[in-house]
Amino acid sequence: MKIINALLLFISLTTLSSCSDYLDVVPDNIPTIDHAFNNRVNAEKYLFTCYSYLPNPVDPNANEALLGGYESWIAPEGWWYFDNSNNLYAWKLARDGQNSNDPLLNSWDGGNGAGNLFIAIRDCNIFLENIDKPVDLEEYEKVRWVSEVKFLKAYYHFYLLRKYGPIPIVDENLPVSSTPEEVRVYREPVDDVVKYIADLLDDCLEDLPDDIQNQTQEMGRITKSAALALKAKALTLCASPIFNGNPFYTNIKDNKGRNLFSTSYDPAKWTVAAEAIKQAIDFAESHGAGLYYYQGFDPISDSTRIKLNVRGAVTERWNKEILWGSTKNDNFLQQVAAVRLQNAPASAPVISMMSPTIQVAERFYSNHGVPIEEDKTWDYANRYKTGIVSQEERYYLKEGYETANLHMKREPRFYASLSFDGCIIYGNGVVGDQDYSKLNYAQMKKGQTGGMTAAEKYSASGYLPKKLVGVESVINGSNWTSKRYSFPVIRLADLYLMYAEALNESKSTPDNDVYFWIDEVRKRAGLEGVKESWTKYSTNSSKVNTKEGMREIIHRERMIELSFEGEPYWDLLRWKEAESEFKKPITGWNVKGENTTEYYEVKVLTQPQFSIKNYLFPIKQNSLDVNPNLIQNFGWGTSN
Repeated sequence: MKIINALLLFISLTTLSSCSDYLDVVPDNIPTIDHAFNNRVNAEKYLFTCYSYLPNPVDPNANEALLGGYESWIAPEGWWYFDNSNNLYAWKLARDGQNSNDPLLNSWDGGNGAGNLFIAIRDCNIFLENIDKPVDLEEYEKVRWVSEVKFLKAYYHFYLLRKYGPIPIVDENLPVSSTPEEVRVYREPVDDVVKYIADLLDDCLEDLPDDIQNQTQEMGRITKSAALALKAKALTLCASPIFNGNPFYTNIKDNKGRNLFSTSYDPAKWTVAAEAIKQAIDFAESHGAGLYYYQGFDPISDSTRIKLNVRGAVTERWNKEILWGSTKNDNFLQQVAAVRLQNAPASAPVISMMSPTIQVAERFYSNHGVPIEEDKTWDYANRYKTGIVSQEERYYLKEGYETANLHMKREPRFYASLSFDGCIIYGNGVVGDQDYSKLNYAQMKKGQTGGMTAAEKYSASGYLPKKLVGVESVINGSNWTSKRYSFPVIRLADLYLMYAEALNESKSTPDNDVYFWIDEVRKRAGLEGVKESWTKYSTNSSKVNTKEGMREIIHRERMIELSFEGEPYWDLLRWKEAESEFKKPITGWNVKGENTTEYYEVKVLTQPQFSIKNYLFPIKQNSLDVNPNLIQNFGWGTSN
């Protein structure tokens, strides 16, 4: 029997109108199920097929969270160079290009930059139904593989949930003998989907490895820490404003009359989430996980060491903070994030086009660990004017250089995360910072090495995400050598801040537990604790004493700590803050300016459009036509 006869595909989730339509597109050379599972080697290949559907987090052309959330922008006249297939789907999403006729980043049906995750789930089910067949497969291997595939199945449901809200639960594939009525599946209520994901993760825990022992061949495969962390994230999403009593969705019902979203706020969901997050943290730490601290022996200043703490948490391959990392090749991501340090021809592989905005630069704290607009010692009103860098900041900025006041007296994460005019670029073949004359620095004005030298391949804003470039990656004229890293899908700092959030939401007023977890992250970044910082320096010192004030602080802390890793996009959606954040004008410096006066003018790059409907992705209209039991997401009509 051919695989398609056992795929047990539910047709209602595709754009096809009948079983025969689907059969018509199946190649004749598809192997049989018996062949796919006739021995251990082939079964392992099928296991890796289940892994192969994982969305690529390091592809800025396809990852909705890298370019779709306005953290970074692209120079319009050069975007073809950034993506010469002209399919920069995530940027199209940010440019209000989403629609229901042919959705961007369509994880439901597949297309426009995304794979069909229901096919991924289908193949996971095929694996689970047939893994007993290989006679040469050891039992200990089988139970591990089964648990890995259950995790992947849970993750694919989670990814769809995060994008679409209510989704069909595909616990088992439908047989090909199913009637038309049986294949017209329903979207299930959000709470039911979350429970299914959590139960599936609980079910796979026992047989997942605590750690990866064969690190040469198996890094990136699933461990208990990854499963516990994913469960924590799913329960936190369920407790968040997007799904916890959201009035936007109160009256969204299917044709059975079921509410697909919770109709009232339930504070107990935050308690449940907090318990799951703490369990994930405790297990990970008991098995060697911890916040990353740079352990190199280079003769470096404390300032540089703190920057390497922050940068290395992302770019130090398989460091102990990464609970689950990607094995995808991040070379292109580094190319679009790196700043050119020497003159290079237009054909040079360093593309330098992923452009963080001024809004992102302003999001980072002052050197006192509080927002720049709140720091009573920081000259917020004159932030766009320029000044001369003092010796005190020489490991962050080029001493004596004239740059924006916005770039001075900022927290270490600002300098670890962003490249900009006048900033020090540690690394690039330089070991140690004691010989200050050897340190590279960015020059971003038009005609300078890091600035606009042609009609493409330049930062549209004057910023680049330094945090995404490995310290050991090297730019030398037209030559580029990158050191691959394991992009963090989930890292421990994410859980720390998520735990602080869940604790704060589950209490009437913040306490020391709330402060502790956020302060652990701040300490690694060279900052004092929140209470100390706000008491000493903030014009709103009482903010740390209220639930609402700490909510604002924790949200901003996550936006800073997890910048350029994708989480800010999903966070703003789950907090229901995107409708305000995503409507702000996108601004940058005048990158066509050739001198300091011209360059340091704030330019509006675009005025984003965002409406309530954009909190969830649309389902393709054709899928709704095929299956009348599916309903469209809020705000997406047939004409959208």
